[in-house]
Amino acid sequence: MDLLPLRMLNEHVYCPRLFALEWLHGEWEENAYTLDGSRVHRRVDQPSPGDLRELEAGQLRSVELADEGLGLVGKLDVVEAKDGELSPVDFKRGAVPATGTPWEPERVQLCAQGLLLRATGQRCERGYIWFAESRRRVEVVFDEELVRLTLEHRDQARALLRDELPLPRPLVDSPKCPGCSLVGICLPDEVNHLSGRQGAVRPMTPRRDDGAPLHVQLRGGRLGKSHGEIVVRDRKEVVGKARLEETTAVALYGNATVSSPLIGELAQRGIPVAWHSFGGWFRGLMTPAGGHGVPGRIAQHAIARSPMASLPYARAFIGAKVRNARVLLRRNGDGRSATIDELERVARRIDSAASAESLLGLEGIAARLYFGGFGTMLREDPGFDLRGRNRRPPRDPVNALLSFAYAYLVRECTAALHRVGLDPYVGLFHTVRPGRPALALDLMEEFRPVIADSAVVRCINNGEVTLDSFTVRSRGVALTDAGRRQFIRALEGRMGTEITHPTFGTRFSYRRILEIQARLLSKALQGDIPEYAGFRVR
Repeated sequence: MDLLPLRMLNEHVYCPRLFALEWLHGEWEENAYTLDGSRVHRRVDQPSPGDLRELEAGQLRSVELADEGLGLVGKLDVVEAKDGELSPVDFKRGAVPATGTPWEPERVQLCAQGLLLRATGQRCERGYIWFAESRRRVEVVFDEELVRLTLEHRDQARALLRDELPLPRPLVDSPKCPGCSLVGICLPDEVNHLSGRQGAVRPMTPRRDDGAPLHVQLRGGRLGKSHGEIVVRDRKEVVGKARLEETTAVALYGNATVSSPLIGELAQRGIPVAWHSFGGWFRGLMTPAGGHGVPGRIAQHAIARSPMASLPYARAFIGAKVRNARVLLRRNGDGRSATIDELERVARRIDSAASAESLLGLEGIAARLYFGGFGTMLREDPGFDLRGRNRRPPRDPVNALLSFAYAYLVRECTAALHRVGLDPYVGLFHTVRPGRPALALDLMEEFRPVIADSAVVRCINNGEVTLDSFTVRSRGVALTDAGRRQFIRALEGRMGTEITHPTFGTRFSYRRILEIQARLLSKALQGDIPEYAGFRVR
């Protein structure tokens, strides 16, 4: 078995679920605390010359030790030698606790360092923790009780690795969660709420991304990197810049090239790059190497092979889509229409659909009803008259907007599924076909009405796009460059809109909700929550 890193031992004592997410699932996310911790360790992470076996007095920095008998490996910030005894010194970013005694995770991690020093044949009876905020250190004696506790946590952590146990349950209403860097990945309160172990959900998960995607449409041109910025050039002229720190994704429309240094920088920062045709068709996605979330993918592939096991997920996707479409029609169209009542009846039948084939038929009925009433949501203009859904290519301006919005949403769902570690190409409802992101198409179903369709209705009714925003060709209708820019702004505005999540009562942007739903899907597939529930607006 792999040796257990000392940092992971600390995480296991702090929260076994955090340990499993980081070490078993490969998850990691920075926050202010982790960045500050890196700053504190900047100096001690620089190794100093010298040999531990010859150290009689003074210090060594950044000492790496491992022992197969203990099953531990790690880097010691500082090792001090005095009077024939070695002592580890561990650096922490915070202040000394009010009790004057370091917290248990810190004491266990330091004791494990002492055990590694003893395994080299050295005498080690105590260690020290340096608290950067208080600018003083506290002594920790390695007595029998602390050694026993350290070895006990080591055995528990290794058992979790060896026996492939399920993901540990989240802490319930714990004060540890708000400051945890993985709170948006773990979703402790949300998982406990859905599992019936906790009532109220605290607003801990970030409501929205701090940055924004960069959309580039160029017939040629080049994207490069310079001084922490993405520089966009059309021929030799600089036509735009975006700070890397403020960019969450890059979407390219057309045939612009991206320099290798920029691709490397984007990959290192975890920023995906998507390619679209000028018409908006989603062509591909470059995602940073991760390898995280493997247990979720294993569970996903197993469930996808069983039509009956995947059916509850399919019902959740399509049921949420139909009910959200009904809400959009009720709010923006003829709310007294018989279509509203009929869509609710179809939605109830979807809840009890006995097979994927039956579900597919019900989805078709709902789509005919919905698009049959879609025109009632649009202002009266013969140029924006929708007479049914058509595509490939779209034959009228409304369908051109819908097709572009759906391609946009496919990309967003594909990227979200990559972020949570699921396979976008293995679906639970849509048929698996080469090159088809079936699971992304599954996930986007519940968001079609509330994001894509809603943006189309708003753009037309508010005059954000006009008939001049389109070009008519022999094979169909397409957005002009100016019309495409305006519609992308509208879609981004919709994705940034904050609403109250109907299940948790906390506010998030639609982009954040999309990622939360992807994470809840992964957790349902792994049995972390009882079932997956589609996102439904009220």
